[in-house]
Amino acid sequence: MSISTQGVFEEFDRGLRAFVAARVGDRDAVEDIIQDVYLKIHSRIETLRNEDRLGAWVYAIARNAIHDYYRHESPTAELTEVPYLPDDPTDRELEQGLERSVRGMLECLSPEDREALVLTEYGGLRQRELAERLGISVSGAKSRVQRARTKLRSLLLACCHFELDRHGRVMNYYPRRGSCCLPNGCDTKGETEDV
Repeated sequence: MSISTQGVFEEFDRGLRAFVAARVGDRDAVEDIIQDVYLKIHSRIETLRNEDRLGAWVYAIARNAIHDYYRHESPTAELTEVPYLPDDPTDRELEQGLERSVRGMLECLSPEDREALVLTEYGGLRQRELAERLGISVSGAKSRVQRARTKLRSLLLACCHFELDRHGRVMNYYPRRGSCCLPNGCDTKGETEDV
């Protein structure tokens, strides 16, 4: 395997620190968690079988370390309110990058499907209003929107690996090697460009 702990550090350290700091308020605890993450990466790096999943693997270790921190921090204390997690700039960057990719992938849909999604998702039309505007039945409008969503979802899943929280919200995503997470559209041939 050609991956080393040093290589992981060079590629992921900045994002990993931001990821942990956004979820843990104590600076000392962040450093402890980061050290624990690198120790686990170093001791388990040979168990990683698919180098394409390196990012997902690294962040899974970080999430587990954060969970361990909260589990052991004060096991007898009662949680009276949910701790405030400050707005994380990496989360905004993630959302913006994903939004650019989705908007670009809309270009991969047929004009009819793209129009249906743009008018409902971005334009705020209800499906009944879409049907009136396009001169089709309500069931036809619903079918068109559902078909477009399904096609867009397939493009996204072919393009990227998504990490979701327990509520189904996107926490992170990684381009799949040989696929199309591009901010300016999709590549239906499966080739990638540097993002």
